[in-house]
Amino acid sequence: MSQDNKEDLFPAIGVIADKADQLPEENIPDASADNAEEKPMQEVESLCMKCGEQGITRMLLTSIPYFREIIVMSFRCEHCGASNNEIQSAGAIRPEGTLYTARILARSDLDRQIVRSASASIVIPELQLTLPSSARGQLTTVEGLIRDIVADLSMDQPLRRIQDEDSYTKIQSLIDKLKDILGDDEDEEGDEENAQASTKASEKDTPMPAFTVKLDDPSGNSWIEFIGSISDPKWNMRTYPRTLQQNIELGLVAAPDESASAVQGVAKVSLDASESDVVGGEVEGSNEEIYVFPGSCSSCGHPLDTMMKKVNIPYFKDIIIMSTNCDRCGYRDNEVKSGAAISEKGKKLTLKVEDREDLSRDILKSETAGLTIPEIDLVLTHGTLGGRFTTLEGILDQVYEELSEKIFSGDSASNTPEATKERSRFEKFLGDLKDIKSAARPFTLIIDDPLANSYIQNLYAPDPDPAMTVELYERTWQQNEDLGLNDMKVEGYEADTNTHVDVTDKENEDHAADHEEKVVGNESIAH
Repeated sequence: MSQDNKEDLFPAIGVIADKADQLPEENIPDASADNAEEKPMQEVESLCMKCGEQGITRMLLTSIPYFREIIVMSFRCEHCGASNNEIQSAGAIRPEGTLYTARILARSDLDRQIVRSASASIVIPELQLTLPSSARGQLTTVEGLIRDIVADLSMDQPLRRIQDEDSYTKIQSLIDKLKDILGDDEDEEGDEENAQASTKASEKDTPMPAFTVKLDDPSGNSWIEFIGSISDPKWNMRTYPRTLQQNIELGLVAAPDESASAVQGVAKVSLDASESDVVGGEVEGSNEEIYVFPGSCSSCGHPLDTMMKKVNIPYFKDIIIMSTNCDRCGYRDNEVKSGAAISEKGKKLTLKVEDREDLSRDILKSETAGLTIPEIDLVLTHGTLGGRFTTLEGILDQVYEELSEKIFSGDSASNTPEATKERSRFEKFLGDLKDIKSAARPFTLIIDDPLANSYIQNLYAPDPDPAMTVELYERTWQQNEDLGLNDMKVEGYEADTNTHVDVTDKENEDHAADHEEKVVGNESIAH
């Protein structure tokens, strides 16, 4: 389908609204074939599964700005009053999953739209609330999502109060916290529909506790609205590769055969090499070998495997990538170590980023490297974030996530004037960081590594990169002391060991002689 035809088939919501306003009122309820082309939505008769009569399903093909095309479907039966709303993605499953994070700090944030596909799950960490994937998609707002949760949890509360008082108490505590977010009064609870129509939660003046909404969709077909632009400091999107289990659940691949996977697993972790595989004293294909070490998860304690792989970076050196992934609790950890000797000098890398192409450069940041962006006064000390092998865009995303997690939680989420001022300052900083992440303006990236184990991809290798400066420098005594190099001796240590052995033997002989003299003296006294 061409781009022009796609725009005609999936117009924006604003275009559909304007088209509906221009229609005569007498033509709107008419579903005849003559007006079918003019109607902004399609109507078809559908069987009502509740009463068996014929109802009407309305379908609206539209596109959400900065997102993608969706199909909004609404069914209503005029005979029994049954209704149902659902959305479906009109596009293909995305190559990667998406994780959206929205910080709901003010009541205006409750109006953010949410597109939730059937495979998406929602987590509100502050309330320890997780909504697993459902059987149908949903188009709502944050306020609508909260109200749906309150309605679903309140449905069986009278019965729980009689049968299971403990569960009733816990669920009621969660409902009360959700109602504090909505700001509903007690007199509004009896007539919830009229309460929603009179005053929206986003328009009330009562204080609202801050919370976070995380939308995780392996198919990549969900979305949370940002305010203004993608530089919104309270909104973030991260993509991730799907796991095998997620691909199986989405129906993209078939479940593997257990017997076949067992044979493949043995071959994968085999450390033995035949003589025919040895070429020039090295094992052929050794860089493709993945070593697996059994261990236990530091989060839940269940057994897991840590995988290690040796990777050669062209025009740099060998590195070792270690990855840990727990299938039970979801804990993940990735770490990069240098596979070469300690460099005699430190290295300082300076990259001038001018456009989005520079964001795709590969970056190896070791655990001893510091990162600086002078344009936004961002300084990460040595050791921050640990060792990472990713792209420039990936490491900036991780910096943003780490900072936003700390800024919009704890004391900074309170409503005191000092906290509000500090939060505003950090919101501006995160907005600048988002501009940097999208290369909306040029910036300078500086990586300073005393061990010279960090790397930025040279797009012109082996020729010098005009946008990057590499500077080698002598480490100071304090840097060597912090790295433990002053007390490290790798040459001539055999002589020190022999000297130590000789001195120890001499001390033992002297001690034995003294002991013998004391024994002889005691014997003479006894006689």
